[in-house]
Order: sequence, then structure tokens, then C-alpha cells
Amino acid sequence: MMPSTERMSLPVSDPAEQRLFKGSTMTSRGAYAAVSYMSCAVMLVLFNKAALSSYSFPSANVITLFQIICSCSFLYVLRRWKIISFSSGDADNSTRFVSLQTMIHTSPLALTYLLYMLATMESVRGVNVPMYTTLRRTTVVFTMFVEFLLVGQRYSLSVIGSVALIVFGAFVAGSRDLSFDVYGYSVVFLSNLTTAIYLATISRIGKSSGLNSFGLMWCNGILCGPVLLFWTFIQGDLRMTMNFPYLFAPGFLVVLLLSCMLAFLLNYSIFLNTTLNSAVTQTICGNLKDIFTIALGWMFFGGLPFDILNVVGQILGFVGSGLYAYFKLFGK
Repeated sequence: MMPSTERMSLPVSDPAEQRLFKGSTMTSRGAYAAVSYMSCAVMLVLFNKAALSSYSFPSANVITLFQIICSCSFLYVLRRWKIISFSSGDADNSTRFVSLQTMIHTSPLALTYLLYMLATMESVRGVNVPMYTTLRRTTVVFTMFVEFLLVGQRYSLSVIGSVALIVFGAFVAGSRDLSFDVYGYSVVFLSNLTTAIYLATISRIGKSSGLNSFGLMWCNGILCGPVLLFWTFIQGDLRMTMNFPYLFAPGFLVVLLLSCMLAFLLNYSIFLNTTLNSAVTQTICGNLKDIFTIALGWMFFGGLPFDILNVVGQILGFVGSGLYAYFKLFGK
């Protein structure tokens, strides 16, 4: 058997690499986390959209439940095999998980995670992919506001200007959306608010819990899974799932499996990106990956017809995201 010091391990957030000031430059691991998040996020939106729209799966909550179950299963196996640890203080030969006291400490994070997951899954159904990504760009404003309320975080004029350009571009791009739906738009903005609270809570509780990214994911799954299972049962979502005509169709099962795997990787990269960088950087990464989401979404699912205002709005948003990335990387 290989010595424990030579066991394969996965990267986790390391407090020693975290910057004390949000305006400081990224570490190399921070850049890795940002790119990983953007890649997973693009693919997850497309697979969720395929399950909810192309296959007309009736319950976004059940997909969320499947994703949580898969995430906990992956974490359990990886922890038992000692490939990962749940905190930086764990010994290589330790197989313990998380104490009850730590679970209680992270319970606010689990609550915000559940709200974030449910709102995000439902928001994908309500609007087309291009408009979904456009409206989601306004998350950065919610995030900055929540961080200011929670920790008094302030930002430079250059950062505020780049964010204003992102939001302005979003409104320009969405001004010609003929498929406007009040419910769909409302759920997207609710998703933006829950995302902002979730990211700010990660930044605040995650760094004080003693857990790394995997440990936080484990607590979220253990605390949220039973609640969501009970909710889907009383709402009748489980019954609708059992009656779903494509439940055992190979194509749908592949989409569902990939969605669960990508959700696990996405949650990991969100924790890693937010703890290594900041909640606002995490949000800006979401804006940078939008150009790929919009292009692929148009290609596979349709959406907004070609319109010069939409193109200009998307360009403005992308330029704003690029400016923020520049200010972040070079510490402006």
C-alpha cells in the first residue's frame, strides 16, 4: 500500500494563500479556481436547460435533490479513500467527517445554499438562455450590497465603474426581449439575491468554520438533503417524477447524470473561488463565462433573435467584466 504522504489529493482552499484585501492580486490557485468555475457553470446551465425544457422534466426541486445526493456520495467515497480532507487540520490517516458543533456553525450557510439552489434551478426554466445569462449579470450589484451590509466591504471607483458598465449592458441587451415574462424575470432576480447572500455567507462563515471547500460542501448536503427530500415529498414532486414518461430514457439519464456531476464540480469551484478570491470576483467570473453560455444557448435552444441592441449590450457587459478582471489581477 502506498504511504499516506503519497496519496493523491485534490486542491482545497488554503488560508495561507488568501489575500487580506479584496483589491489585492490573485494567486495562481485563485486563477485556476476562477477558470474551473466558468467552465463548469457554462456546461451546467445547458444540461439543466435540456432536462427542464427539452425533456420537460416537471420538477426542478427533484433535480436539485439528485445533485445533493450525488455530491454527498462523491464526498463520502473520496473521504473514505483519503483522497480529500474536510479541514486543513485533518491528519492524512484520519477518516473522521465533521462534528455536530461545526454542523451547527455552518447551518446558516446550508440554508442560503438551499435557497440558492432552488431559485437558480427554477430560474433556468422561466426564460431563454440568452436572457437568463443577461439578467444574471446583475447579481454583482446584489453581491456588493450584501457584502457591504455584512462586513462593511467597500470598493474602488474603478471597480464600481466596471460593475455599472456590466449592469448597463444587461439592460441594453434585454430591452428587446419579446418573450418577457413577469414570473420568469422575478425568479431570476430572486436567484440573483439568493446567490449574493450565499456567496457572501461562504466568504464569512467558510473562513471561520475551519473547513475547506469539501467540508463546507459536505455540511451543505447533509443539512439540506433531508429538508429538500421532505419538501419534494409533501409537494408531490416525487410522485410526478415517478410518472415522468422519459424517466428511464437513456438520453434523459445521461443529461441527469452529467448535470449531477457538473453540479458537484461547480459547487467545489464556487467554494474554492470565493475563499481564494472574493464573492464579487466569483460573481464577475459568472459574467465572463456568459459569452460562451449565450453562444451555446442560442445554438442549442434558440432564444432572442439577432438584434443590434442585444449585441451591443452583450459587448458592454463583457467589456465591463474584462475591466474588473484587469483591476483585480493588477491590483488597481
